[in-house]
Amino acid sequence: MEEKKFDPYQFTGFILIALILTWMLYRNGPEEVPTEEKTTTEQQVITPPVSQAVQDSLQQQQKVVAYGDLGNLFVPNNIPNTIFTTENLALELQAQGGGIHKLTLQEFENYEDLPIPMVQNGNMDFAITLNTKDGRILNTKDFYFTPSLTERDEEFIVSMRAALSETQYVAYEYVFPKTGYLFTVNFKTVGMEGLLDGNQPPKVSWTTDVYRNSRSMDYENRYTEYTFGYEEDRVDYLSLSGEDQETREGIRWISYRQHFFSAILIPDSPIAIADLKSKDLSSEEGLEEKFTKRFETTYALSVQSGNINTQFEFYYGPTDYKTLQDLEGDLEASIPMGWGIFGWINRVLFLPLFGFLSSFLSYGIAIIVMTIIVRLAMSPVTYKSYVSQIKMKVLRPDVEAITAKYKDDAVKRQQETMSLYSRAGANPMSGCVPALIQLPIFYALFSFFPVAFVLRDKSFLWADDLSSYDSILELGFSIPFYGDHVSLFPILASIAIFFYTKMSSGAQMQTTQPGMPNMKFIMYLMPVMMLFFFNNYASAFSLYYFISNILTILIMISIKYFIIDEDKIRLQVQENKKKPRKQNRFQRKMQEMMEEAERQRKLQGKK
Repeated sequence: MEEKKFDPYQFTGFILIALILTWMLYRNGPEEVPTEEKTTTEQQVITPPVSQAVQDSLQQQQKVVAYGDLGNLFVPNNIPNTIFTTENLALELQAQGGGIHKLTLQEFENYEDLPIPMVQNGNMDFAITLNTKDGRILNTKDFYFTPSLTERDEEFIVSMRAALSETQYVAYEYVFPKTGYLFTVNFKTVGMEGLLDGNQPPKVSWTTDVYRNSRSMDYENRYTEYTFGYEEDRVDYLSLSGEDQETREGIRWISYRQHFFSAILIPDSPIAIADLKSKDLSSEEGLEEKFTKRFETTYALSVQSGNINTQFEFYYGPTDYKTLQDLEGDLEASIPMGWGIFGWINRVLFLPLFGFLSSFLSYGIAIIVMTIIVRLAMSPVTYKSYVSQIKMKVLRPDVEAITAKYKDDAVKRQQETMSLYSRAGANPMSGCVPALIQLPIFYALFSFFPVAFVLRDKSFLWADDLSSYDSILELGFSIPFYGDHVSLFPILASIAIFFYTKMSSGAQMQTTQPGMPNMKFIMYLMPVMMLFFFNNYASAFSLYYFISNILTILIMISIKYFIIDEDKIRLQVQENKKKPRKQNRFQRKMQEMMEEAERQRKLQGKK
């Protein structure tokens, strides 16, 4: 017979099973007498909600007692939320706090095919803090308001009143136009001049947790930003990452931009001083799939004697340049179109051009046509640059001879080289001109496409949304710096970049010199870097860059084989070398400066 060894796991399991069986027998065993204990136990099972309600009631009574004559403001009225819709907004206002409980944009959908949630499930809090003469602090979010909805021809009016009496009350009045995204909120107190402390200004608090609306949270978060206008025409913003906090003066408007949708507060007069906060929520546990950022604003209203009467305007709608531009103020400046000249190029050139093209073409075709227009406009510069490159190639043996002759005299070597270029009609900087001209265009469009609201949810070929990345394959895992998907437009753009780079630098490609980088390696590395960079970027920009490089290649081929006669240019360069060329005033001045520098160098060498 096999001897059974002691198994501690079996023994522990046996003990647990025995305890469970004992507990079950005790719970289900017969009861000797239907005592009051059973009744008490049964009551305890069903009473927690009641006891919680009693607890809340007691707390409410305590608050009423604590605030004495102001206690009526805190008495729950059990009034249902006020629900209605305009042409653009679906709204729900609640009695507690008198604020907006829900606001969705019915025309647009998020990545879950649901209406865009601007306000929902308590993500937004707007309240005003009041101070009494006897030192008590009141917050409107704790008040219970009685709503009244009135519909007129062009608008809905919702009056929210928290009353101490018929002659003493605090009120919000909302005016929602039946069309549009801008509405007004009037806040006032009536008959409370004897209660409120005129030396303690009311404080406004506006906090919002910004909902995620796009499938790429990282990409959306990159353009979710706290922006504000201040002074007369200046605009600034808080940091896009981490936490940021500032105190600013003279604020005209505040924008909580959610990439393609914005919540904007416009006070009736500039805010004297405000505390501004921004916090990135995308990395917080439990929130990464729901919210992107948290924005907070706190400021004091101007000191008013007696009752309070102030007005706010709110905009809840798309971050569309034309829509915001049609409103008063410079709200369109909240859209990051690029700084300096880049923003100017977008506003003056690309916005009207793309708006015109997209009015009768599909958005993908409009991008292609705009790219063609830009490249054709730059083709004369490309032509001159290519001609100059040929001239430089012809002059290369002469430059090498000058370098060898004056290898110990840098000034003389530079003088002779520049003289050679001048007589031959070549410009060594001409090869940089196309890049210098293209750079502001490139960066301007780099800023334009990601914030172009009209591209949102617009498809082209395999791209479902030109404002986001195009995905032809979901990997099921994430590659660092690349993502969890494969985008085709960046691949095509990278291939085009490779061939353009090879074509433009092939003639100048040299063997690697000691201490110099391998140019072939750089040529191969550049497309790979662009592939990783654009994989999570707006497909509209990848489409533009792909078409732009294809057109550049075609233009260079056309110039080389159909427009320019290289042999003729070589003969012209050789003839120009033989002709003395008069120096202009600038050239003479530069030569005199170089000669003086060389003379000073020699004098120092003799000392």
